[in-house]
Amino acid sequence: MEETKILIIEDEQKIADTLKVGLTENGYHVEVAYDGKIGERLFFLHDFNMVILDINLPGLNGYELSKIIRTHNTNIPIIMLTSLSTLNDKMEGYDAGADDYLVKPFEFRELLVKIRVLLKRTMNQNIPVGNLLKAADLCMNLDSKEVKRGNDVINLTAKEFQLLEYLLRNKNKVVSRAAIAVNVWDIDFDTNTNIIDVYISYLRNKIDKPYDRKLIQTHVGMGYILKENDR
Repeated sequence: MEETKILIIEDEQKIADTLKVGLTENGYHVEVAYDGKIGERLFFLHDFNMVILDINLPGLNGYELSKIIRTHNTNIPIIMLTSLSTLNDKMEGYDAGADDYLVKPFEFRELLVKIRVLLKRTMNQNIPVGNLLKAADLCMNLDSKEVKRGNDVINLTAKEFQLLEYLLRNKNKVVSRAAIAVNVWDIDFDTNTNIIDVYISYLRNKIDKPYDRKLIQTHVGMGYILKENDR
């Protein structure tokens, strides 16, 4: 069986080395970089299955590095480790291409769970070329990662793409905020955060606002539905 290779980019050497030991003991092959520039160089030298990176890095910060990685690989899972815990910090991380976000200090077991979930999702994305998800005139190509509304190409961040994919896979069904949290963010639903509503708003601005027909609808107290039919 081929090794799963993880790149850790973390300038706090004690944290980086501890994570390397723990992940190695769990069967992963781990490479470590202590600054952003070295992390970028390692990423392009080897084929990694996942990247775990801090935000406040010397040389190249985590947001910048995540965008570079995402430009060259749209599928590789990226987990951000940081002491920045506000909603705006998290949203900036997701917009930079991160799949998940872990605030320091954290339990190693929580990181392991996130790694396993994201790797499982990635391995399940072996999709035939041209596999499409459609609703009305909205089309998502799961192979090329292209989204179109009619003839218009719509540019989405990684997290917006995942959210829209989940809604499309469940089109004409009401999905709760809790279900979205688990399936898109891999977290238990936190009633104190409005991050899901914020990202629904982002999607609406891109795929609904410029068009007469609105696809994403709110069911008050229940959740959201991407409705293909007018009725």
